[in-house]
Amino acid sequence: MRQPAATIALFLLALPARAGPPYVTDDPAPTDYGHYETYLFTGGATARDGTGVTAGIDFNYGAAKDLQLTAVLPYAWDSPRNAATASGPGNIELAAKYRFLHQDTAGLDFAFFPRVFLPAGSAAVGERNSSLLLPLWIGRSGERWSSFGGGGCAIHRGGDARDYCTVGWAVTTQLSPTVEFGAEIYHQTADTRGGDASTGIGVGITVDLSDHLHLMARAGPGLGARDTTDRALWYAALQLTY
Repeated sequence: MRQPAATIALFLLALPARAGPPYVTDDPAPTDYGHYETYLFTGGATARDGTGVTAGIDFNYGAAKDLQLTAVLPYAWDSPRNAATASGPGNIELAAKYRFLHQDTAGLDFAFFPRVFLPAGSAAVGERNSSLLLPLWIGRSGERWSSFGGGGCAIHRGGDARDYCTVGWAVTTQLSPTVEFGAEIYHQTADTRGGDASTGIGVGITVDLSDHLHLMARAGPGLGARDTTDRALWYAALQLTY
């Protein structure tokens, strides 16, 4: 059975402010130098075999100009359709985003964002092996509109796991000074032996409650192979910037 909680652990990535969260797709903008971003998040996936939910803390720090350091500490619940719910620490994520080209000189921002997933702290949820995701993200932003996306491949081995690749693109617009709306599409090749590729779409919203406090949410269905892959993904977070 494909564990929904393990799927969520791979999709709920630590991402920067104003783009990235609440989307599956990331953007190339790192956290500003000397600043912090903290997300108190929860998210989930539904599949034929059950539902997975993850909650935790997503921490980002602007360690240098154009360099963001990230750590995600999740706790996961896996609810199979015909078995008891299991829970435990999920796959801790450690990452570093480096923007090496800028929009004002190259026309687009480009960033490399390698991400390590450590083995889950519980045998009941998450992945029991380490994996490494190596994506490249590009984007361009204006006063009202932003567009970003890209993708990469992961070294994902152990048990039935197999290497996979992912790609996505998102567009956001500023509806008002405090409300941003966006939409995305993404695709991932199969990450288990005998598994299926998955494709999904989603819409998201971010509401600024103050200069330092923001609410965000995203939801959307899976497309194709819905009997064997995620039927829907959702995410919500309270973001603190300082």
